[in-house]
Amino acid sequence: MAKIGIFVGTVYGNALAVAEEALQILTQQGHQVEIFEDATLEQWQEYLQDVILVVTSTTGNGDLPDGIEPLYTDLNDKLGYQPDLRYGMIVLGDSSYDTFCGGGRAFDELLQEQGAKRIGDMLLIDAIDVTEPEIFAQDWIEGWGTLL
Repeated sequence: MAKIGIFVGTVYGNALAVAEEALQILTQQGHQVEIFEDATLEQWQEYLQDVILVVTSTTGNGDLPDGIEPLYTDLNDKLGYQPDLRYGMIVLGDSSYDTFCGGGRAFDELLQEQGAKRIGDMLLIDAIDVTEPEIFAQDWIEGWGTLL
């Protein structure tokens, strides 16, 4: 089983609710899981040989929430190449904005540029269609956990 760090960027708490659901499901599958809000680069680096799940919402301007933006900046400015990292990506957004899930998409692009390997497809959750994102994400999380 895998050691998984869940790194959360949330504004109104929906991304955190999804992360907490992921913690329960992945733990039941036998994985060792920990959630990080306002995470540091040092915490991220503890998982470079393991697995990371990024669960983040996106602001109306397509930016990352304040709690995860510093981590993204540090990954971009200080870390660079991370070819051993395996990760998953769940992004919450609102398709009424042109920047739908823009923050999460940018995070995914950065990790791809740094050589990290995404496991499975990104899960994009649209607030227009989904009122309970943590319930909506359950099947994806269960499937993702089996890919590890």
